[in-house]
Amino acid sequence: MSATKRVQQWLTFTRQWWLFDAKWQDPYKSATVITKYLKGGHKPIFGGGHMDCGDHVVVINSQDIALRGGDEWYYRVYFHHTGYPGGATWTKAWELHKIDPTMILWKACYKELDKNWSRRGRMLRLHIFKDEKIPVDIIPNITDQIPQLRAVPKRLKDYSQEEIEKFPKLFDFPKEHVLD
Repeated sequence: MSATKRVQQWLTFTRQWWLFDAKWQDPYKSATVITKYLKGGHKPIFGGGHMDCGDHVVVINSQDIALRGGDEWYYRVYFHHTGYPGGATWTKAWELHKIDPTMILWKACYKELDKNWSRRGRMLRLHIFKDEKIPVDIIPNITDQIPQLRAVPKRLKDYSQEEIEKFPKLFDFPKEHVLD
């Protein structure tokens, strides 16, 4: 085997580190993409669930996720049981997100993975952070980025005054019109 083929083989089987920005992303649709990378489904050597060739995924901005619909934060409920009698609890999404901003995305990825021996090992390769602050020892490992599922819209305060004035108006208010 030549040296170039050997390096190509090493690159195929090595575990890469991917970055995913969860800002304004649906955690359940994001979980399908993230778990594809955790399983190794994006690699040409992927042969199903019997071989673990998945990569590490670093998720940032999990505190800025967007659930579908306006009422989803209030109606979605997460179940937890301590294992003791009377230890069952149901927590609403907004309460869980307030306690731990990484937990909703973590639970979505956990549910998306197959229920077999490899789930725990794959979840250990998922690194979720609530903001853009990544530990210094992880940053050099990141090699590529997973594209976001939907584009993050630009906020009104991010536009300059010149861009706002250039924006086409639908109509002009009359001079005697008073805004309250």
